[in-house]
Amino acid sequence: MTDTSDAAARPEGSLSAPSSARAGAQPSPQLGADANGAANAVAQPPARDAATLILARRDTETPRILMGLRGKGASFMPSKFVFPGGALDPEDHALAALAHMLDAPSATCAARLAQGSAPDLAAPLALAAIRETWEETGLRIGRPDAELAAELAARAPHGWRGFFDTGIVPTMDALTFVFRAVTPPYRPKRFDARFFLADAAVVMGDPDDFAAASGELSHLTWVTLQEARKLELPLITEVVLAEVEEILHAPAADRPVPFFHHTGERSFFDQL
Repeated sequence: MTDTSDAAARPEGSLSAPSSARAGAQPSPQLGADANGAANAVAQPPARDAATLILARRDTETPRILMGLRGKGASFMPSKFVFPGGALDPEDHALAALAHMLDAPSATCAARLAQGSAPDLAAPLALAAIRETWEETGLRIGRPDAELAAELAARAPHGWRGFFDTGIVPTMDALTFVFRAVTPPYRPKRFDARFFLADAAVVMGDPDDFAAASGELSHLTWVTLQEARKLELPLITEVVLAEVEEILHAPAADRPVPFFHHTGERSFFDQL
């Protein structure tokens, strides 16, 4: 499961740019209704915690990001180009119990992830983003440490053990929290997605080698932001791309994190 926020069922152009969030909460009333403008009165499922990773590659003059195509039969965002990502698993929580052995998320990242969330989610969310990227693309985000990798492999939950096979350990401190989006309440499948950004330099191995990818995403490719905007994208992804572009142009700036969320039938851009 990939790119875990959805705001596609509304008129084109109805989603505010993330820069508006920096002035405080900005309501977007039209985002709380379906394509016909009517709120869905059916009881809504809770949004699952999820994480997405945007890898930025800077080995050419123009930065590129990694995206892949979801299949037309996917239950969430079918036939859309998305970033690697997915729901938080119990195994991410289990590995997070060993976080004292790993490079933890930065204090700023952890503090922002904690806002409006259950406690102690920073490490599990960062690990979920790394795991989903590994599963869906075959790329490992981390650093070499064969001794620690072997120790972690012996203690890690089953779903994580294969990550350590090549002597790599995940590096959560390489991830920057850049966006949060909750799927609108009228959707049958909902996620509370945290988007992370990382430099592709932290990929251990060939960043063009997708041989170990699970197949959940096809057409895995590095594209410029301009090329990405020409793809079939969820609307929320277009908004995230705008935020990523600003960050890549001013990487040292300490900027607030846009937060797209909903209260009743109204939707808001806030900041964390």
